Amino acid sequence: MPSHRNIILIGFMGVGKGSVAREVVKISNYISVDTDDLIESMENRTVKKIFEQSGEEYFRKLEKKVSVWLENSVNNTLISTGGGFYKQENLKEIGIVVFLNSPFDKILKRIKTHPNASKKLKKRPLLNDLSRAKELYNERLPEYMAVADITIDVTNKSALECAKELLKKVKEYA
Repeated sequence: MPSHRNIILIGFMGVGKGSVAREVVKISNYISVDTDDLIESMENRTVKKIFEQSGEEYFRKLEKKVSVWLENSVNNTLISTGGGFYKQENLKEIGIVVFLNSPFDKILKRIKTHPNASKKLKKRPLLNDLSRAKELYNERLPEYMAVADITIDVTNKSALECAKELLKKVKEYA
């Protein structure tokens, strides 16, 4: 186990990483940061704008910068990540990697039935093309599983149930 004692949440966009992170913070001593929020603060523009104006490759370079900072500067923190952050080479040095898993159709349903559905969809530019998004999900699924130390199936569970399961599994893993 990395000495940083961080927990890194990975999973496809919209799976509920942020929601689970907020619940973990409520019921534990962890604080939380979100890699997309850090990037937006660094750039003073949204992820959507970064993709539109500078492209995905530039965004991935920003993720790399954030991953190095997390490894060198952050301890005892729950880290929610963007959907592609799992590709960072130093992930295991940052902390325990927890994959939040759910079938693509359930993720889509979760986003579409959310009270802020239009905002949630607008925030995720890769979901504009659903066939491409499904293809991306299928590509990433085995990759998420390969880098994860712990997998949690979030399907049909509340964020609080997932948070409790996560903390239990992290404690067992340690």
